Amino acid sequence: MFSSLKLNIRIGFFLAIRQIRRASLWTTGLIIFVMVLTFLNLVVVSGILVGLIQGSVDAARTQYTSDVILSSLNDKKYIENSQNIVALIKTLPEVSKISARYQEGALFEANYKTRKATDKPNTASAQIVGISPGDENAVTGLAGSIAEGSYLEPGDYDKVVLGQYLLKQYVPVDSPGFSALDNVVIGTKIRMTVGEVTRELTVKGILKSKVDEVTRSAYMVDSQLRSIIGRNDGNVDQIAIQLKEGVDPIKVREALVRSGVDQHAKVQTYADAQPQFLKDIITTFSMLGNVFSSVGLVVSSITIFIVIFINAITRKKFIGILKGIGINGKVIEISYMFQSIFYAVCGSLIGLVLLYGILQPFIAAHPIDFPFSDGILVAPLGGTLFRISLLIISTLIAGYIPARMIVRRNTLDSILGRN
Repeated sequence: MFSSLKLNIRIGFFLAIRQIRRASLWTTGLIIFVMVLTFLNLVVVSGILVGLIQGSVDAARTQYTSDVILSSLNDKKYIENSQNIVALIKTLPEVSKISARYQEGALFEANYKTRKATDKPNTASAQIVGISPGDENAVTGLAGSIAEGSYLEPGDYDKVVLGQYLLKQYVPVDSPGFSALDNVVIGTKIRMTVGEVTRELTVKGILKSKVDEVTRSAYMVDSQLRSIIGRNDGNVDQIAIQLKEGVDPIKVREALVRSGVDQHAKVQTYADAQPQFLKDIITTFSMLGNVFSSVGLVVSSITIFIVIFINAITRKKFIGILKGIGINGKVIEISYMFQSIFYAVCGSLIGLVLLYGILQPFIAAHPIDFPFSDGILVAPLGGTLFRISLLIISTLIAGYIPARMIVRRNTLDSILGRN
């Protein structure tokens, strides 16, 4: 039985090759083109939808949390024993750079010198973040997000850099609950109140980013903020940790937990720090992408079905002759299945070249500019290979069914061309 099946496959393969060679190049090219579009629809649609949110995740990792982030416990105002924790982190061989931050709620006010008693105060609430400019830029590249003005320097006193959404000219929504400063540009004097302390600051720079934690925060030199909030014990609110290339953030998180750091701080990888709604959106968009891709899969299957059916109908006399001279009907069915596989494999190979050789590198270098993220194309190889297998299986079935329908017809009727 096995030898008979093997012989049928060999003869079916021979007939398939013969049929493909004699087919019109235009017809073959058109079918392969349809398969390429189907492949790209299977992979790119879901990849763009997932990449829309993945761009936000990557931006948050690059510009805010880095690979691992330590923050204050829910019942604490800051990270206790911060100096010893920073010293411990620096001893870990996996760590590349760190940035310790002070963070406090603040009220900013502009145009306070010219405001009349009957005018509404021009204010905005935000987090004021005290940073070491060099350390922060080394970890998150904050200086690269400066759109206007310039970045902070260690000696900047009474200088502040504002996130774009603290300024009304950059706010994309007009909502009463979304406060922003009006008539503020580089060099404008604004007043900052933190607790009972008020300081007059000069706007040195404006940050443009798609990370909310950056766009809704203000930054100043850590030494000045430390004096404003009266924290002279060296305890900070956040510690962002950048790891060396290839290091697993989970490994470092677990090492810090084993060292007891979790008794004083919340230890999270960049993935742990993601809001749950972002994870839910990624799952939802992935599901939507699969639904849209399934439509393309059905279309390609119907296309192959029609092509094979028409091909078999026009060659039914030839099929009848093959059966008449003793060729098993299974062989003919196998030959059409091989043709279907040929179209699917050729389309998938061309699609793989386009995907990983052109589309993914191009979109990575030129992200899609969505309002809240720089969208990328997420196409992991494992998921892509799974979709290729789905495409081949569906095409195989679509090629088998019409071939089976024609082969089952009476041999003499097929030879004589009777319906």
